[in-house]
Amino acid sequence: MGKSTSILMVCLGNICRSPMAEGIMKKLLKEKDLLNYSVDSAGIGGWHEGDLPDHRAIKTAKNHSIDISIQRARQIRKDDFERFVHILVMDHENLKDALGLAPKKFHHKIKPIMEFKYPDQGRIVPDPYYSNRFEESYQLIYEGCVAFVDQWIKSL
Repeated sequence: MGKSTSILMVCLGNICRSPMAEGIMKKLLKEKDLLNYSVDSAGIGGWHEGDLPDHRAIKTAKNHSIDISIQRARQIRKDDFERFVHILVMDHENLKDALGLAPKKFHHKIKPIMEFKYPDQGRIVPDPYYSNRFEESYQLIYEGCVAFVDQWIKSL
């Protein structure tokens, strides 16, 4: 399809939610034969820079036929706000932090992923790192990604 886009998935440390989100989004776009896109993920913090996704995130994604085992964590960079057309965050803290890092002229690019499925409801994707609720987070991310892709396709 015509219009190209780039999507950055953002969570706190880039080892749980955003790696799963990157994998889900890539799979959905490929299934829809949308070829003009790039998808990446990053964390607000750099604590896990260079690390693999959490083993529980890898397992959860694998249970849904998505391989995220080659991804490496990275921290969001200033140039990401210019480079990416869409910056999708997982929760309110990620939103606040991303808006705090981004130049004001790029604030319109940053949105909670759950807004696409549940507009104006303040829904979030909870961090499964301590709760171990990876499947729940996966399902929410999946819903958000599907709703995003549907809206993107309608805009083409």
